[in-house]
Amino acid sequence: MADSHQIERDLQTLAAELRRLEAEYNMYFAGRLPRPPWETRNRVESIVKYWDTNHIETSAERFRFSTLQSRFISFRELWDKGMRAREEGRPSPFAHGTSQVDRSEEGGRVVHEAAFSNPRSEMDKVEDLYQSLMSARRDAGQEVVPFHRFANFVRDQVKQYKESGDDDVAFRVAVKDGQVSFTVRGGKR
Repeated sequence: MADSHQIERDLQTLAAELRRLEAEYNMYFAGRLPRPPWETRNRVESIVKYWDTNHIETSAERFRFSTLQSRFISFRELWDKGMRAREEGRPSPFAHGTSQVDRSEEGGRVVHEAAFSNPRSEMDKVEDLYQSLMSARRDAGQEVVPFHRFANFVRDQVKQYKESGDDDVAFRVAVKDGQVSFTVRGGKR
């Protein structure tokens, strides 16, 4: 059985390596790395496997590990999906400019629209919306937000609107005068 200090060190290492892996995959899909970050991914995977098979004493450390583990699993699925799409010659979830609506509205250009009733079961749509928003933000020189934060925001917004009686929640990415706007509105049935 491992002591609490080793668990804490490994959880800190896992969190740091997962952030690094996310950044390296983003660079790879953006074309700034020549090959996928297999070494970093193997390091993260080995830490996850080790603690998945070993006992973690405290519930706080177990919760922290399971949060990091589920984050890694969801990222891994997204990265594998992007790799498969790239190998098959299809646009990947990371391709810039995918599913752009590109129509004018009030002097601006609507880049993407999507409506959600349950974002957890509509992850493809969440990924498409994320890619459109981040592409527009990059083009405007704005900071890119990590996917997990964006997905949590979408989920929270849908939950909040549903609590107020809206069945579907619509999200819109638009660009006007070089500024990116991201709007949310409910659509009662």
